[in-house]
Amino acid sequence: MGSFELLSKNIQRKIWDMKWDRFTPIQDQTIPVILNSEKDVVVSSGTASGKTEAAFLPIISMIEKEATTSLKVLYVSPLKALINNQFERIERLCEYTDIPIHRWHGDINQSQKKKFVNNPSGILQITPESIESLFINRTEQVKRIFEGLEFIVIDEIHSFIGQDRGVHLRSLLSRVEQYTKKTPRIIGLSATIDNFELVKRWIDFKHPENVEIIEAIGSDKQLLYHIMHIPTGEDRKIKVELFEDMRELTRHQKAIIFCNSRGSVEETTVFLNRFAEREKMGETYFAHHSSIDKKEREYVEKTIMESKLPKSVVATSSLELGIDIGDVDVVIQLDNTYTVSSLKQRLGRSGRKTDASQMLQLYTTKEDSLLQSLAVMELVLEKWIEPASDYPFPIDIAFHQIISICQETNGITYGDLLERIETNHILHTLNTLDVQVLINHMVEKDHLEIIQGKNELIVGIEGERILRGKEFYTVFMTPEEYDVLEGIRKIGNLDKSPFVNIGDNLILAGKLWTIKDIDTDKNKVYVSKAVNGKPPLYLGSGGKIHKKIGEKMMEIVCGDREFTYTNEEAAHTLRDMRKKYQQFGVHSNQRPIWEMKKETIFETFTGTTITRTLCWMLSSFGVDIDSVDGIGRITIEGSKDMIKVLQQIQLKEWKPEDLLPYTKEGEYYASKYSVFLPKELQDRIHIAHEINISATLEYLKCLDFKLIKLV
Repeated sequence: MGSFELLSKNIQRKIWDMKWDRFTPIQDQTIPVILNSEKDVVVSSGTASGKTEAAFLPIISMIEKEATTSLKVLYVSPLKALINNQFERIERLCEYTDIPIHRWHGDINQSQKKKFVNNPSGILQITPESIESLFINRTEQVKRIFEGLEFIVIDEIHSFIGQDRGVHLRSLLSRVEQYTKKTPRIIGLSATIDNFELVKRWIDFKHPENVEIIEAIGSDKQLLYHIMHIPTGEDRKIKVELFEDMRELTRHQKAIIFCNSRGSVEETTVFLNRFAEREKMGETYFAHHSSIDKKEREYVEKTIMESKLPKSVVATSSLELGIDIGDVDVVIQLDNTYTVSSLKQRLGRSGRKTDASQMLQLYTTKEDSLLQSLAVMELVLEKWIEPASDYPFPIDIAFHQIISICQETNGITYGDLLERIETNHILHTLNTLDVQVLINHMVEKDHLEIIQGKNELIVGIEGERILRGKEFYTVFMTPEEYDVLEGIRKIGNLDKSPFVNIGDNLILAGKLWTIKDIDTDKNKVYVSKAVNGKPPLYLGSGGKIHKKIGEKMMEIVCGDREFTYTNEEAAHTLRDMRKKYQQFGVHSNQRPIWEMKKETIFETFTGTTITRTLCWMLSSFGVDIDSVDGIGRITIEGSKDMIKVLQQIQLKEWKPEDLLPYTKEGEYYASKYSVFLPKELQDRIHIAHEINISATLEYLKCLDFKLIKLV
């Protein structure tokens, strides 16, 4: 029996209605597995391949009879905007059924939420933070809400795995299961994922063999790509020629222009609009990032979606995931991405029309950015992607979840709380002794309180202070911000910093403003329109890079291959970068250490974690490290017999604790809740996230280090 015949009559009717003549490969593979088995499923295929329908067509077929009186599907999304996007899509699929679809996030009004709580039914679209809010604020109703649940669909599952937010989500889903009559099946959707064994364990650590992976290999889309290198001037500002070229490319095409920082988004938007306005085209480019007010972002999404004219959006990773802004002709990336996964995800935003190619234009402005962009692009072409990894030692998330569990249960015995952590689908990895140390510390610090007589733990006064803060529902860190207002209209946010002053001009939401007043007590900045401005300063940092990217950069810089997809400036710059390696005969399996009069530069060309571990090891041997850059160049003050030091490092028996005295304050791992942990657990979480002794020793063993004296 074909996939179509397996579906319910109402769904078959809807498919006829949509005039589909066939299913996509991923739909054909997925529909029978969901309908004919009890397994959890991960659906992995390219962007716009129909993953949402692959999951929901069979699910709707299975739940339509009971979904009017019971909540059957929890659809979890990383973004509120994605929920709003998918709402209409799923609603259309349910057209010939009576299945109600509900949304629950911070922007949904209380009357709609109340209506759902009174009659939990159908499909609920929700973010992890809103599931948390149900446990905190609807403790009396959670059993009734979740008892009939059969499916949990996790969209963009790759964005959760290996992240603090993913630990939070998996813990919450584990807690949801305590209230369901039968264990809900998890269906994960992703366009970019690798290391499926880890993904299976994330979904079901007890029976990973019960998780079916359905993968549509590769895309049949042709990929057109080009790298244009236009170096910044001495003032470090992007050259006007780059913006001119960007304007030329987007004049008749709809584009998403990705930048690596919110400030860069603002500057690019304003500059491109200046060109458009000179051509009497009006506002053609729109800024989109997390510090722009939600209403402004929604306006941008709607404008781009509905425009018949070629309009473009300039964004950070806020548009990397699948928010629908219609068909995009070309994706533009300004300077390198930190991961292959990120570039692949962004690439997938173009070429959605049938028979359309995916188009990518990369601009680079610095030598390192050119090298890293080439490395990432080559790995995309090799079809390599960063393997999913664990979030190690999630004791900080356990702190948060313990407060939440004590609130949910309105008091829980020590033994029951320990059991909850031990049976939790993700926190079970924690050692019971560590959890006991944490609970005892929480009692000591009044995050928890013991009720005498009952011998139950409840949330203490200091715990209440955390619990009642508006930021409790999230486990990820957010900077302190000012609200930016023009009169009563909110434009967006600015990171709090000493560089925000009255009279300053700035760019926000692609417009120019002058700061008129700053209310530090209420965290508000008042602005009026201006004629010029500079991009606001946002606190931000580059990402960690995988060692494979470092190795690929070294391979490129030591090779002689010409890349046909670059401009002449890029080719010339690369030839120039290669000269010193050619002159001194450095090969890709070597790493150069350049010794000069006043400093030594060690080019590690590996992953960020190995480089950092190596820095702390060097410091412990008295090497005075001045700085480390984004691609792992360690600058050392003075000269030292580095080859000898590296040999000594390899001979030493290392314990991670040996490196803690050499870790500077700003280098210490910090998460939102790690500050509340006792010192011993703070050290352990730092070691788990930032130190990798075995990988560093392996790196030292496998490579040859070449000292080159330039004195």
